[in-house]
Amino acid sequence: MRTQVGIIGAGPAGLFLAHLLHRAGIEAVILENRGREEIEGTIRAGVLEQWTVDLMNQMGLGQRMMREGHFHSGVTFQFGGERHHLDFEGLTGGKRVTVYAQHEVIKDLVAARLADGGTIVFSVRDVQFRGLDGTAPSIAYRVGDRDERLDCDFIAGCDGFHGPSRKAIPAAHRAEYDKTYPFGWLGILAEAPPSWHELIYSRHERGFALLSTRSPEIQRLYVQCDPEDDIANWSDDRIWSEMGMRFGFPGWRLIEGPIFQKSILGMRSFVCDPMQFGRLFIAGDAAHIVPPTGAKGLNLAVADVVVLSRALEAWYRLGRADLLDRYSATCLRRVWKAERFSWYMTTMLHLDPGETPFERRIHIADLDYVVHSRAAMTALAENYVGLPIEE
Repeated sequence: MRTQVGIIGAGPAGLFLAHLLHRAGIEAVILENRGREEIEGTIRAGVLEQWTVDLMNQMGLGQRMMREGHFHSGVTFQFGGERHHLDFEGLTGGKRVTVYAQHEVIKDLVAARLADGGTIVFSVRDVQFRGLDGTAPSIAYRVGDRDERLDCDFIAGCDGFHGPSRKAIPAAHRAEYDKTYPFGWLGILAEAPPSWHELIYSRHERGFALLSTRSPEIQRLYVQCDPEDDIANWSDDRIWSEMGMRFGFPGWRLIEGPIFQKSILGMRSFVCDPMQFGRLFIAGDAAHIVPPTGAKGLNLAVADVVVLSRALEAWYRLGRADLLDRYSATCLRRVWKAERFSWYMTTMLHLDPGETPFERRIHIADLDYVVHSRAAMTALAENYVGLPIEE
């Protein structure tokens, strides 16, 4: 096959990029190593920033999101036996966040891409790149028992942390910044009605907990745990007991229900610099990872490909290479701000077993300052609902 932009990965970054390029009249083919049912069935939470919601609506992709998503004007912080509401809408001039699961976003984008006549090749393997430092790169891969090749002008690596794209940037040309946190999240999906009208971030002496929602009938909750723990050690009774203690609040009751999915997630921060090499540009989890506390992962991936799509449109329409040349620098300014915010939220709300009592009291003081200072609330709200995308 021949196309203008070869995209590796049918996650949020790859799918959004394909739609953005299609709107600009640029051809793209997506290669995905999993099947359609797998990518649409892998359950992952999602909190969409205001501008991400606006973008989906502008692209004509937001109808189901607007029907089924949960719109939150703020969040609740719980610590020291108190609850504090942060009014994001009031603090940011009307901006809010939308809880709409990532796999639901993927379903919407896949269906629309195929309906538009776009090409997504599922279940590819053995992906290899050729000619990245030239003007005619190509992607070799296998589908079933066939060897195939995709010739293109540019390659977008949107294939996640474990994909081949980042590794195709020579080690001598990239620096990697990595932090692994000494705690993880035990996450559950439960059949139960909502216990609260918005997200609750709870810092408790037993560890962090997060109450979210998925639908009127299904709730998603998390508790801090040892990332090396075995999920078999967590019975349903133990989970609900721990949740009850960490969310416990006078006059309020956590609504329990049957748990139908549970898993333990490790937490890390990661950045690759640069995010480009020759005709290869990486985006999303291929280039950076954030702990989920700041709700930045999907939004950061979409921001990358907005920048990339604008740069590619300038190249094809105007012959300009300057936006492509500074793609990495433009993205990394936003990436590092999102990394800072995610690290800040994570360290402030979790109990780190390696911290001193002094450091723990500092985090409590930070929380106390955030919920009582309008300036601090505004700074947190601006980051949470989404910073503007830089040109």
